[in-house]
This record gives sequence, structure tokens and C-alpha cells, in this order.
Amino acid sequence: MADLIEKLKEIGLNTYEAKVYVALLKKYPATGYEVSKLANVPQSRTYDTLKVLEEKNIVVSTNTKPISYTPIKPKQLTQRIQKKMNSTISYLEKHLPKVKEDYNEPIITITGIQNIQEKIIEVIQNAKREIYMEVWSQDYKVFEKELLNAYNRNVEIRIVGYDNFNSRFGLVFEHAFARDIELSLGGRMIIIAADDNEGVIGKISSLKNDISDTNIIWTKNQGIVFIIKEFIVHDMYLIDVEENLVEQMKYIYGKGLKRLKDKVLGNNATYMIH
Repeated sequence: MADLIEKLKEIGLNTYEAKVYVALLKKYPATGYEVSKLANVPQSRTYDTLKVLEEKNIVVSTNTKPISYTPIKPKQLTQRIQKKMNSTISYLEKHLPKVKEDYNEPIITITGIQNIQEKIIEVIQNAKREIYMEVWSQDYKVFEKELLNAYNRNVEIRIVGYDNFNSRFGLVFEHAFARDIELSLGGRMIIIAADDNEGVIGKISSLKNDISDTNIIWTKNQGIVFIIKEFIVHDMYLIDVEENLVEQMKYIYGKGLKRLKDKVLGNNATYMIH
């Protein structure tokens, strides 16, 4: 019975109102005195409570003396509350977003390998149309099951894969310089854009237990997600072009695209990879 009282309180009744309504369901019609005894509520508070419930159209009184009270049926009460809640929720969904006119989705930093993995799994599960991703082979194994589930619900999967990458589904562009990149960065990049409205970009440290250098940013800011997706798409373009024009690229740019890197990066020795 205590659980029933608590649930009635959750839909807007106070403790006395809930007790009085339940008491009336046990025995009706009933006088205020009878309700007080059944509900274990002080008699003075019982009459006040009955008056409030009558004003809320939850109980109905008679014109007899003494006055007796009858509750509305439970189905009437729950349907009325449900209709009111649905109306309230619809109103809030429509008007709350308008409170702040220039709302921008936040950019949130997430640290720690487990937290990062949980967030990326959530992003994958949320995807309905497409997922673009850059990921190292060893990290991919953590997400493979959820990516397969997404693929099976007709989400398009496109991946830039690093370090002897292998996938049984989706379209994969294998990056040739995984070891050099990981050594240069001290970690493995992980990047994902889903449905143009949710994105992740960051790094997992190569050193175990290095929390300070294992972090990502996650956002639903569509401008940032657009940039993240563009980064992945341009990598895919370059990988595909290089794979199909190997000799021409080597002739024009040299081994490992050295002349192209020199041209773009100059003497920036701290970032001589891609």
C-alpha cells in the first residue's frame, strides 16, 4: 500500500490526498469520519483534504447529512493525468528550445578509456543513417559489435582504418602510415561523425593508464560535426587517389609524399605525418 501512495504522490497528489483517495476506493460512499479512520489521517485534515479533492474533481460529495464522498474510478484518474502530462510535455518540447534564441550545442571533453568507449558506443547506437569513422585496428575491436548492429539496421558505415585494418562490413579505406602517426602523436586518433549531428574527435594514449593524454571531445554542435566529417572525407579522398595512382604520386611528390609534406608543413618537424 505504501508503494501505491508513493506512486500517487508522483502524479501530483500529496500524502493526505493519496491516503484519502485510496481509503475511499476501499469503501464508498463514506463520511469524513469513516474516511479519517480508514486513511489513518487526522479528522480535521481529512475534511480539508476531501474539499481539495472535490475541487480537483477526484471525489464527489452528496447533499445528504452527513455528507458522504465517492471517488472517481481509477481509470478516470489515470487517463486524466496521462492526458494532462502529454499536453504538458508537448508544450515543453515546443517552447523550451525557444527560451535561448542563439543556442549552441556544447563541446564536452571526456577523459579515460572506459568513458570514451562508452560515449562512442552511445554515438554508434544513436546513428540512424550514416557513420564516418577513423580508428585504429585495436580500438575498432571494441566497437565492432555495435558497428555491425548499426550496419544491420541499414546505417552506412565508412571507415578510415589504421594498422593492418580488417572489417567484414562497410567501406574501409586503409591508411598506410599508422605506425608513424602513432609514434609522432604518442597515441591513436579516434574520430567519428554520425548523421551530421553528433561527433567525436580525440586521442587514446599509447601508454597504458595515461589518463591525461587519453581524451576526446564530443559534441552535437552541427558546425563542429561538419568539420569532423569533412576531415574524414578528405582523408578518404586522398587514400583512394594514392592507392590508384601510386607511381604517379611517387614521381610527383617523392617517397612517402615527402615533397608534398615539405610544401604543406614546411619545417614543422613536430607534425611531419598524415
